[in-house]
Amino acid sequence: MALSLSAVRPFRGVYPVAPTIFHEDGAPDIEGQKRALDFMIDAGSTGICILANFSEQFLLSDAERDEQMRLCLDHVAGRVPVIVTISHFSTDITVARAKAAEAGGAAMVMVMPPYHGATMRVGEGQIMAFFQALSDAISIPIMIQDAPISGTPLPPSLLARMAGEIENVAYFKIETAGAASKLRDLIALGGAAIEGPWDGEEAITLMADLDAGATGAMTGAGFPDGIRQIIDPFFAGDRDGAVRAYARWLPLINYENRQTSFATAKILMKEGGIIASDAVRRPIAPAHPATRAGLVELARTLDPLVLRWGA
Repeated sequence: MALSLSAVRPFRGVYPVAPTIFHEDGAPDIEGQKRALDFMIDAGSTGICILANFSEQFLLSDAERDEQMRLCLDHVAGRVPVIVTISHFSTDITVARAKAAEAGGAAMVMVMPPYHGATMRVGEGQIMAFFQALSDAISIPIMIQDAPISGTPLPPSLLARMAGEIENVAYFKIETAGAASKLRDLIALGGAAIEGPWDGEEAITLMADLDAGATGAMTGAGFPDGIRQIIDPFFAGDRDGAVRAYARWLPLINYENRQTSFATAKILMKEGGIIASDAVRRPIAPAHPATRAGLVELARTLDPLVLRWGA
């Protein structure tokens, strides 16, 4: 059966991660942030995720994080669902962030399992308790982000168990190696409790993940219209059309994944006149001028809206 995109539960479709826009001096650019969000909606984003790793959340102060959440939720104002990332090692801080996100109008929260640094992690029992406390505190769905950055093993059996036993755990962003195989195992083990098996990692494995049963994609924010060209035909039952679109967009997806990372959307948005600065915060270095030029050159061959929206 073909799946349609949905801005209501069950959430499906393209939910890119919004970049955090800065002035050249590193201060948050409020008006630039609003324009970035408006572009993302106009480019076909089914929903938007904020404060994720691709938002440079690890470079924001707690106060800036709170301000960014309020700004984005207020400016989007229900036009599309907003997923708020709330990851933190502390259960209590994560719960407080979840409550604030729900009170502000978030449709969902996304969170990684507790980790800190290279070796400080917790076991399966503590992971279960962490997500149970989070679920007990809110009524909106929880997306577990299964990301290499955490270094925390989350086998499909554990994810399926949490989906079955913890009320609000229903969505899973799988961006580890072998994502398609993990998605298949998760869906087989969890059944109907797996409301949203999602693709991640800038859609680098999107086609394989769709074939495995993914119903959503959380990508970078530079070209949601391009990701829609893959997902729309696939969900309409035109897999051949999806494969052709994936082949067209894959070089740009790969460039983002392997070369320009979370700077990608900001580089393209600046090039298209959407924002004034594509600055990233120290100690992150800006893209080399030649790498930046390569990204823009490749993007121009695909004519994404990001290069025309601000004209």
